[in-house]
Amino acid sequence: MTKVRPLLLCVVAAVTCATAGAARATLDVGITEDVGKTDGGASFFATLDDLGATENRVSMIWTPSSSNAIGGQSEIDGWMPQAEASGRRIVFSIAPQGGGDLYTAAAKAQFVAFVQQVARTFPDVKDFVIGNEPNVNAFWRPQYNGKKQPLAAASYMQVLAASYDALKAVDPTIDVIGVGLSPRGNDQPGAKSNPSRSPVRFLHDLGVAYRASHRKKPLMDELAFHPYPAKNTDAPRVGYRWPNAALPNLGRIKQAFWDTFHGTAQPTFAESGVKTFGPPVKFVLDEVGWQVAPLPALANFYFGKETDTPVSEAAQAQYYSQSIILAECDPSVRLLSFFHLVDEPDLNRWQSGLERVDGSRRPAYDAVKNTLAKTHGSCQGKPVKWKHTNAVVSPVAAFGNLKKAQPVKRARWSFRAGAGEQATFRAGIFKGGTKKAVLKKRLARARPGALLNASGTVKPVGTFVNFPRRRLKSGSYIYAIRMSAAMNPQRVSVLFSRVFRVGR
Repeated sequence: MTKVRPLLLCVVAAVTCATAGAARATLDVGITEDVGKTDGGASFFATLDDLGATENRVSMIWTPSSSNAIGGQSEIDGWMPQAEASGRRIVFSIAPQGGGDLYTAAAKAQFVAFVQQVARTFPDVKDFVIGNEPNVNAFWRPQYNGKKQPLAAASYMQVLAASYDALKAVDPTIDVIGVGLSPRGNDQPGAKSNPSRSPVRFLHDLGVAYRASHRKKPLMDELAFHPYPAKNTDAPRVGYRWPNAALPNLGRIKQAFWDTFHGTAQPTFAESGVKTFGPPVKFVLDEVGWQVAPLPALANFYFGKETDTPVSEAAQAQYYSQSIILAECDPSVRLLSFFHLVDEPDLNRWQSGLERVDGSRRPAYDAVKNTLAKTHGSCQGKPVKWKHTNAVVSPVAAFGNLKKAQPVKRARWSFRAGAGEQATFRAGIFKGGTKKAVLKKRLARARPGALLNASGTVKPVGTFVNFPRRRLKSGSYIYAIRMSAAMNPQRVSVLFSRVFRVGR
C-alpha cells in the first residue's frame, strides 16, 4: 500500500529504503480487448499465452440505474476462471457510459457504489482504472463551463478520490489506477467539436483541485495514459509538441505529475538516484495502437468509411515491436497494452488489431510474439533516466549578432525566445557591467527597473520579445530574460546575452 508521506528516517522494519531506478521489474505487455467476454475465454487466453501477453484490460461501462447492475456479469463469471487458469492478470477499466454527467453528488455516489460493487463481486481482480480519458469531451462532459473555466478535472478528482477510498475499503491491496489520460487535447472551450484539455494542463487542473480539497491520502497508485501517436502514420519515436504527449514524451507527463503533486500525500514518479520511501507511481499505458488498411481480399468483412490514414501491415508490425522496446527501457512503465487483439469491422472505429476481423494473424502478431520471446520484457539498450527539473524546460534566447556595436538610432530592440513548454517572462535591457546576481533579483520583481522592459508569454514555437521604441545612449548594455513555467511558476530560468555596445 502506498505510503502517505515520506519519513525522515529509513526504518528497515517498517519500510524499504531504496534508490529509485536502481532495479526494475520487467515490462508487462497486454491486450486491451473485450472479446474474452463473448467466446468463453478459453481460446482468447490461449492466444494471450501464445503471444506472451500477461494482462487483459477489460472495459466496464457504468450506466445510472437504481440497481447498479454489472453489465455482462454472466459472461465475466464464465471466462474469469479461464483467466485465472492461464495466469493472465485482469484490469477493469470502469467509466460512465457516453461520458455521462458525473457533476452531481448523487451521480458521483452511485458511480462509486458501482465501483465498490464490482470489486466485491470479483475479488480476484486487483487492478482498477477509474474513468477513461476524462480530458476529452467524448468521455467526460462538459469539459468547460459556459465561459472558459475548465471543469472536468475538478469533477473527476472527486470521483477518483471517492473510488480510491471505496476500493481500499474492500481490499487495501487493490491497485487504483487513475485517469486513463488521452495524449491530446485542444484547450479550446469554444471548439465546434471535441472541446478538450491537453494532458499536461489536465494534470495541472487535477492538482489544483486536489490541493484545494486538503486531502491527506493519495488519489491513485498508478497513472493510466494512452500514448497514441499524433498522426496514425507517425512512428513510435515521433512525439507531440507541448502540452500534448506520446511515447517519446513520457518525461513531460512525469514532470507535469511532479509539478502537480510534489509535497502532497500523492506519490510521484521515481527519479534517478533519488531515494524513495514506499512505491512511486508507475505508468499503465493501457491503450496504444496503429490502424491498418484491410487487405483487399477481406474488404467484404468490413463496412463503413475509414476516417483516418492507415498504415501498412508491415509498418504496424514494426511500430508494435518498437513500442515494446521503447517501453521496456523506461523503468517507470509497468504495462504496455495494445488496443485491440481483433479488428473492429466498422471502419469508422478501430482496425488496429494483431488479428484481422476474420481472426487471421497480421505480421504485428508475430512481431509482438517474437520481440517478447527475445527480450522477455527487459531493456536491451540504455535505460531511461529521469529527474524533475526546477528550471523551465529547454529555455533558449536568440539575442542576435551582438559582436558589432549596435546603432544608436535602432528602430526596435528585440530578440527571440523559446522553451520546451509555455512560460511567462520578464525581460529587460540593463547597463552593462551589472552583476548577474543583481539582475536575477531585479527580474524577480514585478518592476525590474530596466532601461527598457518587456513581459509576456513564451510559447514552445518561439516568441519575439519586443521592447518599447527608444533610443539608447552610447555605452554598454546587456539583455536579460527571466522565464517562469506556466504550469509551475516556481520553476525559473534566467538567460543573459553577452555585453554589447551601442554606438561606436
